[in-house]
Amino acid sequence: MKKSGQGMTLLEHLNELRKRFIIILAAFIVSFGISLIFVRKLYYWLIYDLGIHGKLTVLGPTDIMWVYFMLAGVIALAVTIPITAWQLWIFVSPALTERERRIALSYIPAIFLLFICGICFGYFVVFPNILRFLVSLNAGMFTVMFTTQKYFEFLMQIVVPFGILFEIPVVVVFLTNLGILSPARMKKMRKIAYLCLVVLATMISPPEFISHMLVAIPLLLLYEISVALSGFAYRRRMKRMAAAEKDLPVTL
Repeated sequence: MKKSGQGMTLLEHLNELRKRFIIILAAFIVSFGISLIFVRKLYYWLIYDLGIHGKLTVLGPTDIMWVYFMLAGVIALAVTIPITAWQLWIFVSPALTERERRIALSYIPAIFLLFICGICFGYFVVFPNILRFLVSLNAGMFTVMFTTQKYFEFLMQIVVPFGILFEIPVVVVFLTNLGILSPARMKKMRKIAYLCLVVLATMISPPEFISHMLVAIPLLLLYEISVALSGFAYRRRMKRMAAAEKDLPVTL
């Protein structure tokens, strides 16, 4: 029978953590190796918006290898995210109650799906608008030539942060379940949060009203969804606490 989290020694905890880390690392390496097979197709798909028929400039032979490794690494990272969450759940689950295990397990698909949604939003909505605006600034003054490294570095700097931003609802629900956040507190912070999100939207989008709205509105909706989820998690937490209080023995 497997030992409970409370019955394990420090050395056993470290061995268990090392085992989980090895599984995560192995998953990343296998995903990375498989991803290398599809790098060419992904490359042509990602540069489709350039309209230059699939060719970028490289300044040295190592740039070609850099593209292969960078693209394969991003795919492997996306694949490894749910595996990492699963392994962390396995590591902490012995110390949780059955109800806490079910709650923690429900975070895994949400973390992966929200990350993918954020990546898609960044790539299909934000990135094309920013790229189109920056290229339009040329106005025939320069010969536009993208190097492979500069293009993909720019792409990742725009897209990946949205994958992280879209994790806000999961973080909010988690903090609400811990009692750190509450829907009342989030509603009180709404004006400040709106201001920060609008400023962020204007910073990462071209200086035009439509582009600002395309970025700002989804971020504001994401905050409101987080408030609603916080309220749902808060009510469930209150019910659990009330039920636990009823089960406590009455002392005189």
